[in-house]
Amino acid sequence: MTSYAEYKTAALAGLTADEREIYDQAYETAGVVMELAGIAYQARTNAGLTQTQLADRMGTTQSSIAAVENGARTPTVDFLERLARACGARLTVSIDAA
Repeated sequence: MTSYAEYKTAALAGLTADEREIYDQAYETAGVVMELAGIAYQARTNAGLTQTQLADRMGTTQSSIAAVENGARTPTVDFLERLARACGARLTVSIDAA
């Protein structure tokens, strides 16, 4: 299973300098929402699920999953708990030193 950090490192390695600058600006602006989007995407893909399959397991819509994964919607803790369970995982929360 690939961690979010490994996924992010691999994804960033494929960007051009211009794309990386745009990414860095957007990531700074979006902050934690984009991190949650990446975590949600990684959980789903690690479980081998499509957005539609995950939505069915969670009792929500595919568009809801897409909105979280693209950063358009900030997921609630309840949403993240249901997502984790639907992916056969467990939600953990931590606060790390900066």
